[in-house]
Amino acid sequence: MKSNSETAQHMNITKTFLTLTLLLLLHRLSAQKNIPLYAGQIPNSTMATGLKDSVLLFQMGKDTGHFVIRVVQPDLTMFLPEKSKSTGIAVVICPGGGYAGLAVDHEGFAMAKRFQTNGIAAFVLRYRLPNAAYMQHKEIVPLQDAQRAIQLVRENAAEWGIHADKIGILGSSAGGHLASTVGTHFLQSQVDNPKKTSLRPDFMILNYPVISFADSLTHAGSRSNLIGSAPNTAMGGSEQQIKNQFLAVEKIWAYSSELVVTPQTPPTFITHAIDDTVVPVQNTLVFIAALQKNSVPVESFFYTHGGHGYGMDNPTSEVEWFDACLSWLLKMKKH
Repeated sequence: MKSNSETAQHMNITKTFLTLTLLLLLHRLSAQKNIPLYAGQIPNSTMATGLKDSVLLFQMGKDTGHFVIRVVQPDLTMFLPEKSKSTGIAVVICPGGGYAGLAVDHEGFAMAKRFQTNGIAAFVLRYRLPNAAYMQHKEIVPLQDAQRAIQLVRENAAEWGIHADKIGILGSSAGGHLASTVGTHFLQSQVDNPKKTSLRPDFMILNYPVISFADSLTHAGSRSNLIGSAPNTAMGGSEQQIKNQFLAVEKIWAYSSELVVTPQTPPTFITHAIDDTVVPVQNTLVFIAALQKNSVPVESFFYTHGGHGYGMDNPTSEVEWFDACLSWLLKMKKH
């Protein structure tokens, strides 16, 4: 039978263990908190009263997946690494979903946790999906939210242990289109920017991205959801119809990232599966060509097989794109 002193000692050890466990849990919760993008009025929003976020649930093997189909209040979910492991690098993550939804699990949180484990701060962006029913200028809304995310992370870099010149953006599929748009349109601010904060990401990571809105390359659903249907190439009709046709062509040009690359476009890591039938690998190839033409550093990683939407883990390969990407990022950190 234990003495009173032994019992007290055991209780103190147990209490200390529970306290440390609680502190660790609180640290993890604080490292994964949600941050609203906008403190007040949400720009370009004409929200109807009672409109709420909407999420579809689906089975992913043994797990339940989440596909966000409406975002009313855009936000960032923050994954900060332990201070002792921090590299000072940060990445804003844009999940894909054809601009009709957000695959927040395998193209968002799973990636964020992997970056966090490797000392890189990650911020999963739930951006608004274009919908003219409750938005003005719906085609600029995802870009607006992504620019705001870069601005928010950069303006809070010191507080979050991040180097302000090591903040990049990652996107998969249509999220890759958004990320490449952020990397090629940073001089065209869609957000209030009184501090003149740079909206240019310091690097881009693009996974099986939609790059072009040209008929021969694009993912038709992503293009239609963002900027509308393809214009009728047979010009004709009323003056207004002809004007609309020209405007539609201008939008296709503006949102085809391979056509707007400049020498100031950020260094890029890009990955794709050659057998992707949803977003043809030619999207990646034309973007690489445009980057090289403008002397922008680019590193590519191709799978022979894997199709589209594999996220972190391509089941057809034992080699992970993430390992190559991480090596590339850490080399960039030294410069």
